[in-house]
Amino acid sequence: MIIIQVMGGLGNQLQQYALYRKFVRMGKEARLDISWFLDKEKRGEVLAERELELDYFDRLIYETCTPEEKEQLIGSEGVAGKLKRKFLPGRIRWFHESKIYHPELLQMENMYLSGYFACEKYYADILYDLREKIQFPVNDHPKNIKMAQEMQERESVSVHLRRGDYLDEKNTAMFGNICTDAYYCKAIEYMKTLCSKPHFYIFSDDIPYVRQRFTGEEYTVVDINHGRDSFFDMWLMSRCRHNICANSTFSFWGARLNSNDNKIMIRPTIHKNSQVFVKEEMEQLWPGWKFISPDGGIK
Repeated sequence: MIIIQVMGGLGNQLQQYALYRKFVRMGKEARLDISWFLDKEKRGEVLAERELELDYFDRLIYETCTPEEKEQLIGSEGVAGKLKRKFLPGRIRWFHESKIYHPELLQMENMYLSGYFACEKYYADILYDLREKIQFPVNDHPKNIKMAQEMQERESVSVHLRRGDYLDEKNTAMFGNICTDAYYCKAIEYMKTLCSKPHFYIFSDDIPYVRQRFTGEEYTVVDINHGRDSFFDMWLMSRCRHNICANSTFSFWGARLNSNDNKIMIRPTIHKNSQVFVKEEMEQLWPGWKFISPDGGIK
């Protein structure tokens, strides 16, 4: 049995679900472990705000593991389990993601998997299946409905700017200065060379900033969904014909769920500052994507 730990925000949860679906499609027995969302005290005050957003979707079906199935692979939560993990590591079947892509991952058997699995190569070949499975609930907000219709009728491009928690000092060191002004300027300029009269829909968690940053008739700032309904922004991104992403799994999934056969997807060359961009490698791991560096270089 393969058990995949579900944790983090919506984009990360979808990646863990996508890997789960990949194992299922391969004919392997797979389960999701959602216990991370049940023990808020253990996760801390900030992480306690995270919810299992997979359940926000309409008819998203998955199987969860039992505590006994999890314990068979990684031991119990108590003292005995901790001692087993420390002194008998050879009897523990727990895999921790440590790099962008692990080619051996899909060949594993009887393993508990912890990681975010953002690399598209894991599930690129089943994205058609994921688009069918990941169905947003009916959205009856009139502004959402009107905007989604507009996006389908014009050469629409979603542009995602993530600020919010990325402006915190500890997060800036890891995620900051990647999606720079130069990145967005080049991405928009490049999109204009590939599309006829594109219209850019700006998504962000900092609406006052983007209203000042993006002015003119070619831009529409999307300020409809808030709180729990924010996940409908991903739905709107997926309704655009093309996508310019931040270094954020939220907008990666907006692009992945976009069913336009001729879509253009742009992402930054790196997700975190600890990564090094290797063009040939990333083209294999993220098939179909175009890459732009923080200094505005098209790679």
